[in-house]
Amino acid sequence: MKNRWLIALAAVGIHICIGSAYSWSVFSKPLQAAFGWSLKEANLTFGIAIFFLGMSAAVMGHYVERNGPRKAGMLAAIFWGLGLIGAGLATKIGNLWLLWLSYGVIGGIGLGTGYVTPVSTLVKWFPDRRGLATGMAIMGFGFASMIAAPIMAKLIEALGVSTTFFIMGSAYLVIMMSSARYLEPPPKDWKPAGWDGSMANKNVKADLSNVTANEAVRTKPFYGLWIMMFINITCGIAIISVASPLAQEVTGISALAAGAIVGLVGVFNGLGRIGWATASDYLGRPNTYIIFFAFQIVAFYFLPSLSAALIFQVVLYAIMTCYGGGFATLPAYIGDLFGTKQISAIHGYVLTAWAMAGVVGSGLASFLREQTGSYAAMMQVFAAIFAVALVVSIAMKIYVARAHAARQRPDRDQLATEKAV
Repeated sequence: MKNRWLIALAAVGIHICIGSAYSWSVFSKPLQAAFGWSLKEANLTFGIAIFFLGMSAAVMGHYVERNGPRKAGMLAAIFWGLGLIGAGLATKIGNLWLLWLSYGVIGGIGLGTGYVTPVSTLVKWFPDRRGLATGMAIMGFGFASMIAAPIMAKLIEALGVSTTFFIMGSAYLVIMMSSARYLEPPPKDWKPAGWDGSMANKNVKADLSNVTANEAVRTKPFYGLWIMMFINITCGIAIISVASPLAQEVTGISALAAGAIVGLVGVFNGLGRIGWATASDYLGRPNTYIIFFAFQIVAFYFLPSLSAALIFQVVLYAIMTCYGGGFATLPAYIGDLFGTKQISAIHGYVLTAWAMAGVVGSGLASFLREQTGSYAAMMQVFAAIFAVALVVSIAMKIYVARAHAARQRPDRDQLATEKAV
């Protein structure tokens, strides 16, 4: 019998490695300086990786369900490790297309596979604390850039870009392989000590269904989740992409100070993942998403008018906790709605919203800023988009409440019949 907390730690190990993709900006300027590539050409590498993360998650979720988390985790290690090593070769010879193929396509497949690998395993090991368990793993993805970025920056300065890719790719290959080898689903009918599955804990309700991924995509709640995630990610990416110039324009702070604010964005992104996911075990998943969107409507609308630097930062960081929390609370919400039969595959399908949002987010922010000439007008548009997400989240809450009521009705009818007899 394996320790479920060590299973969670192994999941964090995988996500810490793949989450280093958020440190791509560390490579951007050195690549431009070394090879004369434009900012757009260098950063397209990251965009390709995020696109393939979302799309491969949809495919590889089924691989996780068929072959188990150990094999899937090892496959993710191979793709991500080789993607980085291939990026080292590409920058050694100065071939941009090879960089896009290795880091963007091969590495992106590793990202998507690694992202969905631990989900179903953690949900099964933690039926009593789904939000906490998945939040811990996905927190690793959010915090990874804090750890990786300074290490990569020092390596680039000392050894160059190519050698940094070689070193990080090799290190991640070893760490992810070691973590994947410990991943394993619990034995059949296993339950945590002191938890008999009777749903005695009022915060833990029975799953509404237990269906396959292909059955889930034919339901309205699936598309409700997809729309909510697409909007939350699109708006989150948009504000991340303009955080520095927005802070400078609104509060009048220096570029250096704005850079420090951007650095802390990653911290609150990670804190939001563990914080909100854990809170959702008590608030309920539908209420948690309603809070996300209701708050962000107000926050996005008023952020451009908050000229006081401290208040601006507090609101910005709160927004980022909602952005990270949306990712971390999602797997538990999927389990509540569709059960654990193919949760990795369903999670992968929903993450196609990430691929689409990665394409739309920063581009939409730039377009709105250019068309309106104002960050205030741009943020008001995003606030209106969040209003759509709020309506969807309320509809999801109504659906969940009615579905639970419908499940309980046969029990009440049967009890009334027994009393009558």
